[in-house]
Amino acid sequence: MTIAARHPEIITISTGHHVPLLSLHTPVGDLSVAEDDGAIVSVEWGWGRDQDDTPLLRRAREQLYAWFDGALTEFDLPLAPEGSPYRQRVWAALRAIPYGATRTYLDIARVAGGSPRSVGGANGANPIPIIIPCHRVVATTGIGGFSGGEGLPTKRALLALERSFGASLIGPDDGPRATLI
Repeated sequence: MTIAARHPEIITISTGHHVPLLSLHTPVGDLSVAEDDGAIVSVEWGWGRDQDDTPLLRRAREQLYAWFDGALTEFDLPLAPEGSPYRQRVWAALRAIPYGATRTYLDIARVAGGSPRSVGGANGANPIPIIIPCHRVVATTGIGGFSGGEGLPTKRALLALERSFGASLIGPDDGPRATLI
């Protein structure tokens, strides 16, 4: 388990050791990416106090930059999000949503089990947003919620970014579309 606050040094509770962290500027605000034991464990909004320049964090930064530039549609990074088996199933279902597409909370519940509300809880607890694309999950009646960055404006920006770069990738079978308001 990790503890993270705005502008933190991330420390693993179980071992008490420093977790390497690298921050970057993005169109949706500053992000800090952390790794532990050779895998990405978190993406947090804000700029980290300490900066570590590891090969994995550099790779994550470059992939995030490429994603924001529309040059990358799938991340190729080792991930180790900490969460219950249920949350792991939800996050796996999120990773299966194609770039530029959306799914409803109900769609994800049908894949991972649980209810739309429990999917929303797992989305809100996602420690690796953007890379695990919780922004691609919408309500059956609208955009749904989002806890990252500035909330719904950030979710709308992420969806709009994927729509603008991925318009040619989105086909008729890619599921429900979010109404960007």
